[in-house]
Amino acid sequence: MGAFKTNSERRIRAALRKCHLRHASVQHDVLMIDELGLAHAKSRIDLAVFNGHLHGYEIKSAGDTLDRLPRQLAVYTGALQKLTLVIATRHLDMAETIAPNWCGLTEIVEGPRGGITFASRRRARANPDLDPYMLAHLLWHPEAQDLLRARGASKADVNAPRKHLYRLLADEVPVRELAPAIKAAMASRTGWRDHQRPS
Repeated sequence: MGAFKTNSERRIRAALRKCHLRHASVQHDVLMIDELGLAHAKSRIDLAVFNGHLHGYEIKSAGDTLDRLPRQLAVYTGALQKLTLVIATRHLDMAETIAPNWCGLTEIVEGPRGGITFASRRRARANPDLDPYMLAHLLWHPEAQDLLRARGASKADVNAPRKHLYRLLADEVPVRELAPAIKAAMASRTGWRDHQRPS
């Protein structure tokens, strides 16, 4: 079951990139990242699309259960500006019950010959419960230091422990500025396992 699940999710994610997110994948300023770790790897989102905002896509195939979804949603709600659940038909009713009303729902439609298409059931809206402190966790320690230094933070603040840096950023940098700064930091990373640009 584990291998089936892995192969199924890989196929779904590839189809999601190629078909459902085709408009985003051809734009050079869009960053797409597979299995992005959130809250220092407390949870991973299957696909993150960073355009004007951070939009996460979580895949639940027919071989999955939704047992972990409530715990995942707790992390996603803090760390993502938008969220869409990409779910098999069998999970649709339960997902509508579990997911907050700002969360998008996209149904996975598998054809008789194995083809995959998608049907949008609910459009994602801006997350009203975003926690800027959790969003800031996407920055590496040196990146957080650089951002604070550029904003004129004191040497003591810049050299403070990582969690203190995230708190400063959350308190002093509006999300409309913090999110693009995080995207720019991610785009400039080299040798990063999760770093993926559109081809």
